[in-house]
This record gives sequence, C-alpha cells and structure tokens, in this order.
Amino acid sequence: MKIIIAGAGAVGTHLAQLLAKESLNITLMDENEEARPKMADHVDLMTLNVSPTSIGGLKEAGAAHADLFIAVTPNEMKNITCCMLAHSLGAQKTVARIDNAEYLDNEYKPFFKSIGISSLIFPEILAAREIVESIKYSWVRQWWEVHNGALVMLGIKLRDTADILNIPLKTLCGPDTCYHIVAIKRDDATIIPNGETTLQLHDIAYFMTTKKHIPYIRKIVGKEHYADVRNVMIMGGGRTAMHTALNVPGYMEVKIIESDPQRCNELNEALGNNDVMVINGDARDSSLLVTEGIQHTQAFVALTGQSESNILACLAAKRLGVRKTVALVDNFDYISMAEKLDIGTIINKKTIAASHIYQMMLDADVSNVKCLTVADADVAEFEVKANAKVTKKPVKDLGLPTGVTIGGLVRNGEGMHVNGMTQIQEGDSVVVFCQNMFIKKLDKFFA
Repeated sequence: MKIIIAGAGAVGTHLAQLLAKESLNITLMDENEEARPKMADHVDLMTLNVSPTSIGGLKEAGAAHADLFIAVTPNEMKNITCCMLAHSLGAQKTVARIDNAEYLDNEYKPFFKSIGISSLIFPEILAAREIVESIKYSWVRQWWEVHNGALVMLGIKLRDTADILNIPLKTLCGPDTCYHIVAIKRDDATIIPNGETTLQLHDIAYFMTTKKHIPYIRKIVGKEHYADVRNVMIMGGGRTAMHTALNVPGYMEVKIIESDPQRCNELNEALGNNDVMVINGDARDSSLLVTEGIQHTQAFVALTGQSESNILACLAAKRLGVRKTVALVDNFDYISMAEKLDIGTIINKKTIAASHIYQMMLDADVSNVKCLTVADADVAEFEVKANAKVTKKPVKDLGLPTGVTIGGLVRNGEGMHVNGMTQIQEGDSVVVFCQNMFIKKLDKFFA
C-alpha cells in the first residue's frame, strides 16, 4: 500500500511513525528542508523536500499510484489544494486537515467528494469531543462508545476502594459476567490480560460493557462517591477550548480563563449564544482560581499550547480540591510523566487525528479505530464479512496473534460479551484490542 503524507509537522510526523511499523510504502513531503533529516533518522520512509502543491512535486512523490494521500500541513487551503491535485493525478483516497468547522457539515460532504477529497479532519474538534466525553463521567479516565453506544469501553484508574483488586480474572470474570477486562496499563507496561492476571492498585483497567451495566462497574471500582460534573473551568482559550465549550451538555456551567484580552473578545463573540463565562487572567494563579470558585468546580481542563503548563495547572487544581482534571499534552515525552503524576485524562491531538486517518488505510471494513493515549494499545471495530475466517471456529480456536483480544460484539444492534466459545457470525460488529499496531494484520480474519 502506497501512502503519501504532506506535512512533516506534529501530526504528519506521528502518523508516519505509526504507519512505518506496518512496513508500508510511505513518502513524507515537506517544503521545509529542516524537517526532512530529523524524520529520516528515526523512520523507515522516503522523504521529499518539495511543496505538496507543486504538480511536479506530487508526480515525483508518486501521487498517481497512491492508495492514500494525507495532507496535514498547518495551512488549511494548502491541504485542500494538494488533495485536489493528488486526486486528479490518480490518488485513490485523500484526507485533508482543516480549521473551518463549517466544512464538516453533512450538506457539504458531496461537494468535497466531487472535488476529490475523501475525508476531512479537524483535530481540535476531535479533541474537544473526547474532552467532553471524559468530563461527563468524573470517575472515568477514558470513554469510548462502539456502534452507537451498543458497547462502551471504560478506562478506569483503580484506587484502594475497588472491590476487584488482587483477584485472578478467571475468578472475577466468568461466562455470565457483565463486563470484560480487555487491557491493563500498569506503570509503563500495557498488558493484554489472561485468566491468571490480577488487577492491582493504581492500574488503569479497560472494561468493555453495555450501558445498562455501567452503574455496576462504578460500584465494583469503588467510585460511587465521585461527584458528577456540573461546573467546568477551562484554562486556555484556543480552538480546542472553544469547541469544548460549544459541545458540553447544557446542564454544565463553563468558565474559560484566557490571558490574551483580544482572544477573550473573540471568544465572547463566538460563544455569545452559549452560557459560557470568559475571564481574562492567568489560570496558573491560584488566588484567581479561588476567586473564580475553584472550590465549587468538579472538572478542570488545561488546554494551553504548553504541555508543561497544562500538567502543572492540573496538579494545582487537584491540590485545590478538584477531582477531575484533563490536560492537553501534545509532547509525547510528557505523557508518561503526566500519568505517573496522576493528572487524570490526558488528551493528545496527534493520536486522536491518527486514529481517524489510520482506519482509512485498512483493507477490512473497519468502522472505528481508537488509539489509547496512555496505553500502548489500539481498539478497532470490524464489520464481519460473509465467509470471513472468524466465522469458521469459536473464538478460542481462531489463532489470533499474541497481544490481540476480542472485547465484545454487536449483533442486530445489541451489545454482547465474548468468551472462548462464542461463535462470531456474518454481519457482527466485533471490537478488537491489540498492541503495537497489529490492526492491519487482522484483515485476514475479518475480510
């Protein structure tokens, strides 16, 4: 499979590193020559120092034979233009990173298809959606719905109040158990568990369950006493913050603290019809936070462009009594540190954007992919085709690769748990957890 990535910035670099693990034919284009040697030292791919809006440059990159062309430069119009050109030269699928939320409206999809753009991504909006999901449930680190909510994945930090610590999963999770523990993050390791595995204090456990059993999950992890979020304080007034404020449920009250007076005016204009208070100030100032009611706030979200500031601000908010904190951490070097400091939910726009792009390169019918930010694992939702290999034998006899587990399935719209004797059928939607980007290798089981 031939893939061309235009733009060696943060998202393009991260995506190239992920896709390089699949031994694909990858070309990275960037007119900034300084970006090229830095990538070449770490990733096995071809790099070209040419403009992605140059027809000659696109021909040199092999756009005519590209299965997927991805434009993630910082310039929206450049991304749209080079996707159009790449499509005209013969690229099969194109993806453009954009900054204008209006382009995502369903009514414009046919237009973008007509000019050769298969998909649009807006990383800030994708990040905002994840933030909103994370603050809806104060006791959950990560929340992901599968097949319109028929199944739900919950990432939960286990405290000493949990009832399920130090018990082998073969004892804890029987055939009739209403949940399946599909992955565990412990210190710096990600574990795909087996029957002998036990849950330990401070693990992040990933549960797959159905919505009706979520109260039970909350009970056994000992988090019934966590207050629901009603008041949210956001540090930083960038685009991610604005779209977060626009998407929070109506029952939540939101305050945005932004240090730039001009940006405060822009936010007031953009959020004029929403019940959002914009405050000009420095959210790193504890006295300001106290003045603005941090003691009555259930969720603090740090969304500045500085990962360090976001981490420190969340630590300060926790010290002031806020239980739920969310930090935007775009620097990968800081993610592990933030997790060890018990920051809470960690948002990384690169992994979120990569999840959406990654599913487009898969041959099987994968309708949803999620990269777990703090765990070295990915989740994919596969649609099972007629005569697929997974329909031939029970799950225990499928010979799935090491590091892969089936978390659950959806049949006729109903979420179901999976055990070794489960027989997968044509038309099922199957949720698969895997480590180290094995998703591509699973095509042969589901296609």
